[in-house]
Amino acid sequence: MHLSSRPDRPDAEHAAATVHAALDAGVTLVDTADVYCADETEIGHNERLVAAALRSWSGDADTVLVATKGGLVRPWDFRATPEHLHAAARASAQALGVEAIGLYQLHWPDPSVPYAESVGALRDLVDDGVVRTVGVSNVDVAKLDIAAEVLGDRLVGVQNPFSVEDRWGEPMLRRTEELGLAFLPYTPLAGVAESGARAQATREVAAELGVSPQRVALAWLLAHSPAVVAIPGSTRPASITDSAGAAGLELSAEQIGRITDAPIDPSRPTTFAH
Repeated sequence: MHLSSRPDRPDAEHAAATVHAALDAGVTLVDTADVYCADETEIGHNERLVAAALRSWSGDADTVLVATKGGLVRPWDFRATPEHLHAAARASAQALGVEAIGLYQLHWPDPSVPYAESVGALRDLVDDGVVRTVGVSNVDVAKLDIAAEVLGDRLVGVQNPFSVEDRWGEPMLRRTEELGLAFLPYTPLAGVAESGARAQATREVAAELGVSPQRVALAWLLAHSPAVVAIPGSTRPASITDSAGAAGLELSAEQIGRITDAPIDPSRPTTFAH
């Protein structure tokens, strides 16, 4: 997101180097969205950036799943009508340079559209061969259940916020396990640098292990469930390489419990970043 949306976003060469660093570290999922851009004049900017980075990567791009999202428009408004989603998915496929999108996600529920109608459009996109699989994002359990009923086995994942200091995603994680779906926590590093008790516990564990607090925070998420596929963002090769190291970091039961049992900062708002 920040490779395209930040006012101080890096140039194209640096952005490609960041994507390459992730892929070289073993990352096989890249998450983007059509609205990751500066404004409404460059919809698809991040999708085109990711596509270009995959083309210039020295590895086998066919091993990488690119997930994108639709259902928002700039400047950050809802638009999840079936008509918009049909057009947006086809535009995203063109931006990504693919015949069919590997994973297409409804970015956000649109309050003006019945949710079953929005996810029904995702069902049609799979059936029409525009996308291969679909997911939903920023949903509660009730909306997830609607999506599961409408989409059946076309639905493969949920993308919601979840981190050491942002536990809104916990009930959703448990429901995704029950449904056999992947859970993609976004903003998985939220709160790590703040003053909350869980963030402090995370930093203490990091000091004991000689690694970054960010790596510990991601390892804590991965330890929650095999369904978790964390999607940390980065604008620097060094930071995404460090984050990827969480896949090989094993926390002890005591360390996991120390972070989990620390109280959540009640003043910290739930994160909804994208």
